[in-house]
Amino acid sequence: DPSLAIERAKKTYLRKGYTEEWTNTRMKGIDARNTLTNEWKNRGASTKDYAILTNEISKGTFGLTTGQHKQLKNIDKENLRDNMSAMELALMTLAEVTTTEIHKTNDSQGVNNLKQDAHDGGEIASETRKNIEKRLGKSVVTPENAKNFRKFENIKLPNNKKKLK
Repeated sequence: DPSLAIERAKKTYLRKGYTEEWTNTRMKGIDARNTLTNEWKNRGASTKDYAILTNEISKGTFGLTTGQHKQLKNIDKENLRDNMSAMELALMTLAEVTTTEIHKTNDSQGVNNLKQDAHDGGEIASETRKNIEKRLGKSVVTPENAKNFRKFENIKLPNNKKKLK
């Protein structure tokens, strides 16, 4: 049952100290990502192509490849999305949902067409990001990672380990 898996993932993030807001945003992103990758699969992309297509979305949305984004956040093996702020996650979700809709509208087939759509979806999310940054007066893309925005107090660790401060 997929809903049970989602609930388990949500509980895991909350136990790790992520906020309810961040966790809800992450869950929406997971759903959007799954929908997008299913669309890619049905339109001729292989799992090997997903990184290329994701990079295209990331470059459009944030002006950074996923590798550059990980460097900015000073992470290596960790999951980039688990280290994004709620705003970064929301923008990535917007870009992926938009890309999915562009694929459907264009009835895109094959990696080259999917890549163009991914670029376009990222560009649309980029316009939103720039509007948000203009209103906030600061960059949405941040070097902060999970260490900066997880709340570590009151986290009960398994096996009776001490609480983190």
